[in-house]
Amino acid sequence: MKKLFILTILALFGMAFSPQTDIEAIKQAFKSGNADEVAKYFDDYVDIKLLDKDEVKNIGRNQASIALKSFFSENGIKGFQKISDREIGTTMYMTGKLLNASKGYNITVMMKQKGGKHVIITIRIN
Repeated sequence: MKKLFILTILALFGMAFSPQTDIEAIKQAFKSGNADEVAKYFDDYVDIKLLDKDEVKNIGRNQASIALKSFFSENGIKGFQKISDREIGTTMYMTGKLLNASKGYNITVMMKQKGGKHVIITIRIN
């Protein structure tokens, strides 16, 4: 009985410290309000649509990172609130609100599985 109790405690302890999923890591990156952290999850090429700007398709990871960092800094983005997400096959959609001091901005993020992890392939902010 004592061995069973110890094994149960060890199993629960192990689950408590299991690594966070890549989807949770992406959500946390947005919640941090840090564009550099979000950009770590970009695919090699990203489609990006920022507020009041034309959509740019197949922009390189570095250029997309610069554009997102500029948007975050110009608009004082401090956090993120997830509204919904949905997974269809290997593609996942997440919608939410980027938070700042005054109003928030709606965001839609599309991710796909690549190499066993999710990567961001599209960001739309309006």
